[in-house]
Amino acid sequence: MGMAITFLFCIFLGRFLYIQLVLSPTLRARALDQWTREIPVVAERGNIYDAGGELLAGNRTVYTVYARANAVSDAEGAAQFLAATLEMDYEQALQKLKDRSKSEVALLRRVEKSKVARIEGADLAGVYYARENLRYYPHGALACQVLGFTAYDSSGASGLERYYNAFLAGRNGEIVYDTDLVGVETEGSAPAYFPAENGLGVRLTLDYRIQALAEEVMGRALAESSAKGARCVVLDPADFSVLAMVNLPAYDLNDIPRNDLTALNALSRNRLVSDIYEPGSTFKILTAAANIEEHLRGNKNAFSTAHIFSSARTRAVDGTTIRCWSDHKNGKHSNQTLAEALNNSCNPCFTDIALSLGTQKFYEYLSAFRFGRGTGLDFSGEAIGMLLPEQVVRACDLARIGFGQTIAVTPLQLACAAASAVNGGYYYAPRLVKEICNADGSVRETLSPVLLSRTVSGETSRILTAMLEGVVKEGSGKRAYVEGYRVAGKTGTAQKFENGAIAQGKYVSSFLGYFPANAPRYLALVIVDEPQGAYYGSVVAAPLAGEIFRGIISIKNLAPVEEGV
Repeated sequence: MGMAITFLFCIFLGRFLYIQLVLSPTLRARALDQWTREIPVVAERGNIYDAGGELLAGNRTVYTVYARANAVSDAEGAAQFLAATLEMDYEQALQKLKDRSKSEVALLRRVEKSKVARIEGADLAGVYYARENLRYYPHGALACQVLGFTAYDSSGASGLERYYNAFLAGRNGEIVYDTDLVGVETEGSAPAYFPAENGLGVRLTLDYRIQALAEEVMGRALAESSAKGARCVVLDPADFSVLAMVNLPAYDLNDIPRNDLTALNALSRNRLVSDIYEPGSTFKILTAAANIEEHLRGNKNAFSTAHIFSSARTRAVDGTTIRCWSDHKNGKHSNQTLAEALNNSCNPCFTDIALSLGTQKFYEYLSAFRFGRGTGLDFSGEAIGMLLPEQVVRACDLARIGFGQTIAVTPLQLACAAASAVNGGYYYAPRLVKEICNADGSVRETLSPVLLSRTVSGETSRILTAMLEGVVKEGSGKRAYVEGYRVAGKTGTAQKFENGAIAQGKYVSSFLGYFPANAPRYLALVIVDEPQGAYYGSVVAAPLAGEIFRGIISIKNLAPVEEGV
């Protein structure tokens, strides 16, 4: 008997200790919730600015109107007033005002201040409101895929709004009222106020003037060529700051197509970062850089700048034939140097380079240029591209990689690799945000450039740039030339593949260029996807880059650069 009593006592004691020590916080919270009601104090989301302080994403104050059915004294009268004031359906309003199954219910969100003032003047029992912040984008569709948008709860849903949400979001507060058991505010009680912590701002590397310029140029190209898409990224090769990112078609961030998820997913995708393609001849910049660097290092398998490539118009590799796209002089395929091969965009010459360097050495450069892995951009959803594993590469694969086929890259990967090839060999992590700001605009944290690796030497960059200047002066890139300024670059025209086969009549036209060639500050990769009619990069993309460069010169008031400086 005594043992049974002791056993029962231990059970009761254990239960008592469990309630006191384990369940106590939960039970205390439940009790507090029964005797209090909270009105949220919404934190103001941090602003997003361009590099010069131009507001790109801010807030507009709106309100949410709530009701506590237990505290409503005249449901019918309140429903009539709210239906008229908020333009609500009367029956819907009445149903919510009588719904006692919930402690509180939201009657309507995103209500303007003028309507809230009328509700406040009516002094409706059980009806109250709370301030909210509606995200507002002053420039509409500008950089929409980069900025991204917020969800209904004001949290970041895509783009930089999502990536930097921890900084932008802040922390909500609340006003707590003492109430009786049915939710009616206790007379004479004083509310407790817990303030919100507003979010921090972010200052981007984007220059909205360059962004707007590039969007205007690419928008006209999209319309005039009836293309599927038009894209452009502008980098500062000195530290890989992203100055502009254009993805067209686009959409207005103040009118997001939330009801059409297919359209929203397509329009909000930052294809410069998330999509891959075969770059074609713009990739020859990197093959040339690898060859020059190896020649300077004394590699006998590399070709000198004075080397004369064979005049044969084709190369046979593993039973496949690689052809040059055209004849060069007087209807004949000519002997040519590396500089001339770049001017003429001759595929066989770059096949020779890749095969001569060999798979292991060429793949060392592909790795140094970060193909097959992310660039380090501060943005979600970056693709790593498609690069065949080194151990399965055949000679015909290596030959085609040399001129930009059998490899798929993101536009950003290509732009960054080229930037490092021409800036002295410095590969930085590209960045979209340079500063975290306090509410008053003062700098809280600076996000400095991060050097990831060295790719080539300064001498290689100098030699390569001289060749790429020749492409713009007298080769396929002539239409990107800007009188009085040293512009260098390379055109590209790539056939598209669909379901493992060449898609007839579908091309990607591109141009990758930069200026001033002697000290690069602006590098642009221009891509027109499936232009109708003319499709060569020299005809479609190069003029667009030249127009963007001229616009930047005007915006920045840049003085001409003397030859040889």
